[in-house]
Amino acid sequence: MFWTSYLLAVLAIALAWPVPIMLSRAQWPARAPFTAMILWQTIALAGGLSMIGAMLVYGLEPAGENLIAGVRAVAGMVLFNAPTTVLGFWHIFALSAAALLTVHLLFTLLLTYLRIQRQRGRHRELLDLLAKPTADGSATMVINHDSPVAYCLPGGARSVTVLSDGLMSALEPDELRAVLRHENAHLSQRHHLLLWAFAAWRQALPWLPTTRLAQDAVNSLIEMLADDVALKTESKASLIKAIAIVASAPERAKAAARFAQSGPDAQERTDTLSPAVGYPASPSLELMQASDSARTTASRVSRLLSPQEPLAPVTTGAVLLLCGMLLAVPTALLIVPGLLG
Repeated sequence: MFWTSYLLAVLAIALAWPVPIMLSRAQWPARAPFTAMILWQTIALAGGLSMIGAMLVYGLEPAGENLIAGVRAVAGMVLFNAPTTVLGFWHIFALSAAALLTVHLLFTLLLTYLRIQRQRGRHRELLDLLAKPTADGSATMVINHDSPVAYCLPGGARSVTVLSDGLMSALEPDELRAVLRHENAHLSQRHHLLLWAFAAWRQALPWLPTTRLAQDAVNSLIEMLADDVALKTESKASLIKAIAIVASAPERAKAAARFAQSGPDAQERTDTLSPAVGYPASPSLELMQASDSARTTASRVSRLLSPQEPLAPVTTGAVLLLCGMLLAVPTALLIVPGLLG
């Protein structure tokens, strides 16, 4: 298992640093946001598997010829007090690090989910008190606010799209339909689950710059995916104008809308429904979110104004094949006994 651990370590380093940086600078994801989304998810999964697997395989190397034999030997040491002299200090350290990292990632994923669910529950309670449903009986609620804001609040059967009075008065009927199609696409395609996963990844490994790159990329890609759904029934001009009007809202209102979808990255804070619960934790964070939002809006408008041809089927297939390989390689190295010796 000697070469297996080092190969997994090299793959983990590549997926944690140069690969995400190159992908974040690439231009093609705007031409194929769904394919790019799959690639980002694959990088996260394969990177985590390789990182944990490298430490696990290295730690088990003296205990057996392959991963299964090593696990059995270590289980015997733990459960039946078998001799542990075969394991050196660094092997025990690697096994401990692998276990701690696995628990840390899973715990952060669960903690982020519970925190977001709690915040969304509070948000929904405030909406029930301060917002009013639309007359058409759809899952849309209107809040009394002058800023043009629109967002969706996931909640299973209780999912709603929230609009402000300011937005409804600023938009024409076709533009309002484009906004509703866009927000409903977020709900129907379960984009909040992607936001949750990548928010948890960033919180679990905040020292890794590529977790921020991945989260920013996913935020932008889901907006493009929702735009594509809106374009199936509404005109490009209507959608562009709606994007521009929503982008003109004060940054605090837009940050609140982002909060409602995925929860804050830094601090949990409940202030008022204006139009949502929670604001950025500090001026520096608010400026960073404003910059991210401006970049996302600019990329969306540029994509709509200057559309490019979708990726060729051959290129799309090559990217999907790469995704399969990225997941298959670390998995095979871990489960196939003696693959590299």
